Amino acid sequence: MSGEGERKGEESGAVALGGAMPDLLFLAHRIPYPADKGDKIRAWHLLEHLSRRYRVHLGAFVDDPEDWRHCDKLRSVCASAYFAGLNPRLGRLRALTGLFTGNPLTLPYYRHPGLQAWVDAHLRGGVERVFVYSSAMAQFVMRADQTRRVMDFVDIDSDKWRQYAATQSWPRSWLYRREGERLLAWERKVAAAFPASLFVSATEAADFRALAPESAARIGHFHNGVDADYFSPERDYPNPYPAAGEAIVFTGAMDYWPNVDAVIWFAQAVLPDLRRQRPNLLFAIVGSRPTPRVRELAALPGVLVTGRVDDVRPWLAHARLVVAPLRIARGIQNKVLEGMAMARTLVATPQALEGIGARVGEEVRCAETAADLLRETLAALAGPDLGPAARARVLHDFAWDTALARVDRLLET
Repeated sequence: MSGEGERKGEESGAVALGGAMPDLLFLAHRIPYPADKGDKIRAWHLLEHLSRRYRVHLGAFVDDPEDWRHCDKLRSVCASAYFAGLNPRLGRLRALTGLFTGNPLTLPYYRHPGLQAWVDAHLRGGVERVFVYSSAMAQFVMRADQTRRVMDFVDIDSDKWRQYAATQSWPRSWLYRREGERLLAWERKVAAAFPASLFVSATEAADFRALAPESAARIGHFHNGVDADYFSPERDYPNPYPAAGEAIVFTGAMDYWPNVDAVIWFAQAVLPDLRRQRPNLLFAIVGSRPTPRVRELAALPGVLVTGRVDDVRPWLAHARLVVAPLRIARGIQNKVLEGMAMARTLVATPQALEGIGARVGEEVRCAETAADLLRETLAALAGPDLGPAARARVLHDFAWDTALARVDRLLET
């Protein structure tokens, strides 16, 4: 099915309630499959987990034409589904209406009459449980106060916009700062309306309690997990790197601004000094949809930009190090958990390590400035190998079933 334009009523499932299991409405700002980026990984594991306990009715946006081919996979675990096409360019134009209404631009970006009608039909049909993934989707169920609603904010999105504003010049700095302020007001309104709101880490939840003290008693968290059997260093993976040299790798969606900022910073401010001491060092940027600025980095000595890959594990398995030089971040980073699960030594900024609780110097290396990154990367390349201790941390603290048990309790309380 084509993802062009924004068609009305795309892939809508019939309102089919009843049966042995209770019904649950699950709303997500992006189709939660394939699980190839941070927000989709968390959403997919949530959806798969909940589908074992409920008849799930999924409403989600599709903003990448490639993702339409995965709709059947999601239908296989859901009782019904509505997939709303979202053209990012049209969405950005629609978002500008928020400037005239005083709303955050995020809300009109995700407004969709067809999805709203589908949601309303399910609520009239007797759905008693609602799980909302990302604050923008709460607008579809703000009046559904007779249901058991759980809000998964994941991160404090408003704070990301505040961080973006600090990196931009006017007028973008003004626009991003405005979005941060208006989106925080919306997040507080949602948290006040929902019986339970969740974040990705204890740190993220505590930060939001400070921003929304009126809702502090209803704010909790559950960690992201990682499939440590899938991300296992014990398998035999083909080596994707050139034969000569040693590789360090960054993984992530390369059209996401914090990732773009991270790799540009590392490639320009750290890598040249690294290569002066280790001339055969290769910095591999592995991830889908690299922006033009990321693709331009491939012209630098020692930089490889792969674009989308079928399997990220070989790139992790055969790298000497995983680096996560994020300067803009909220919550737990799946790219960090996956690198640790693959028993790779990790060099990361404090922002990238938020909520993970790994012991610096024993399980991971931490570096804040470019000079720190240079020093810690060179030290990591020289050893010792922290990878086994990093994997042990993941096995101990980041099992999905343990994390998701908290969601079960909230939906049944």
